[in-house]
Amino acid sequence: MTRMVRWALVSSLCWPALLTAAVRGDEAMYVGGTISAVPQRTEGRLEVGRDICFKSDQGQFSIAFEKVLSLEYGQKVGRRVATAVTVTPFMLLSKKRKHFLTIGFEDGAGQRQGAVLELSKNQVFKVLPRIEELSGKRIEFESADAQRQFEKEAH
Repeated sequence: MTRMVRWALVSSLCWPALLTAAVRGDEAMYVGGTISAVPQRTEGRLEVGRDICFKSDQGQFSIAFEKVLSLEYGQKVGRRVATAVTVTPFMLLSKKRKHFLTIGFEDGAGQRQGAVLELSKNQVFKVLPRIEELSGKRIEFESADAQRQFEKEAH
């Protein structure tokens, strides 16, 4: 087998793993939703200050706390915005525990919007309580398992 063919075979087998790799450290990923300012599956940073702000080299967006309608946390993409996100078969095969925050919000024109963010484990326990407090909205959990995992890790 030639070196080029071998490299192509190995890279094609590794590509699914790259697509499903969980974000790490203080990183976050905009998985998808109704925001067009940032492409789906863009990695960047989530900052919680005067509002919720996602920044990356490919774009950024912010959500005002008073415009937040709902917050949902889970290990699966939130049920409210899942239809707006392209889910690949490789994402379904991933065994790593991923942390998703689905934010339902109202835009400047009063239209309902949604964003799904994948957060690193470090981000989840720093950011979620702060977003919940500043938005005045309670976090809904995608499942009882997600709630138990969140409460276990938060303490």
